[in-house]
Amino acid sequence: MNPHQDIRIGLGTDSHRIEAGGPMILGGIAIDYPAHFVGHSDADVLLHAITDAILGAAGLPDIGELFPNDREENRGRDSGEMLALAMRAFRDAGWELSQIDCVIELERPKISPHKEKMRQRISEILNVSEERIRLKGKTGEGIGDVGTGLLGKAICIALACRNLALDDK
Repeated sequence: MNPHQDIRIGLGTDSHRIEAGGPMILGGIAIDYPAHFVGHSDADVLLHAITDAILGAAGLPDIGELFPNDREENRGRDSGEMLALAMRAFRDAGWELSQIDCVIELERPKISPHKEKMRQRISEILNVSEERIRLKGKTGEGIGDVGTGLLGKAICIALACRNLALDDK
């Protein structure tokens, strides 16, 4: 490891209940599905997990501190906007994003047909190449809140690095 480079990992996770009425917002895209995630914002579990992972890697306040759910301006807010603001703070703190690796736990809809479009949208929001974004889908195999379609969850790990020599200047 380069002694002049700082490397950190951030972990983000989120979950939202699922109720009737679509579309479902996931990974910054609208999926034509007769149910949606319920939350104060647009409830995009994937973008929320990515946001917290990036903020955590940089040692910044979490998504709940930056965008509290008791603030009216956050009602129905686009999670892509929150992620973009978090990424700006991440970069302003001198960090570069090496990779994010995410798992989406969702019984339905299947995410495979949507993964490429989600990767493209996340790439646009973060202004990083798609090759740095990994997405995987897992089901609950018909068991528990995820498996019965009551809940969607996402987990994300972000790998961040910065050049410490820049701090010496």
